[in-house]
Amino acid sequence: MSKILNVVVFEDNRHLRESLQFLLNLTPGYHCSGAYPNCKNLLENLKGKDCDICLMDIEMPGISGIEATKIIKKNFPQISVLIQTVFSDDDSIFQAICAGASGYILKTTSPDQYIEALSDVQSGGAPMTPSIARRVLQLFKSNVLTPSQEDYNLTEKEKQVLQKLTEGKSYKMIADELTISIETIKTHIKNIYSKLHVHSAPEAVAKAIQERIV
Repeated sequence: MSKILNVVVFEDNRHLRESLQFLLNLTPGYHCSGAYPNCKNLLENLKGKDCDICLMDIEMPGISGIEATKIIKKNFPQISVLIQTVFSDDDSIFQAICAGASGYILKTTSPDQYIEALSDVQSGGAPMTPSIARRVLQLFKSNVLTPSQEDYNLTEKEKQVLQKLTEGKSYKMIADELTISIETIKTHIKNIYSKLHVHSAPEAVAKAIQERIV
């Protein structure tokens, strides 16, 4: 990784917060720009700080991680948010994705998987554990709207890539299945975002399923 990935942690569990801070600062290419027990001073904590991704606990006293995600995306749209939680209930999953979270992982995730998830988010991916990916898809499918009347002019290859995204596949898995490079996948996804007028993989998946684009 050529650029240092700066991460700010919001986690009320002191042991986990310090462990994540330790992990980030010991992993080459990563730096913890701040670690806070709550989002009471969210905007002040992020203002003027070099931050690429917020690692956000979903359950905190005061401002929840979901509400904090909405605030971050409104005031700092360039910052990605990776939600973490011990819960995997449908309502929280749906709210986190709709709030603009770029990914969602369980706190039982291993240190290596945490780093991999952060890397995926920075590359434009949407890391979710398989069980959570299935839950998100079930939620969207149960809230399906009528087919879109708009022609988004997606190419056949872009539709294939989008279909794979809705199946919860990673960039590498999509590249392997379609026998094309990851860089080509990234180009296709950038075009998909532009055509669908979205800014993240979860938004693209939600729109694809709700409007029956694929």
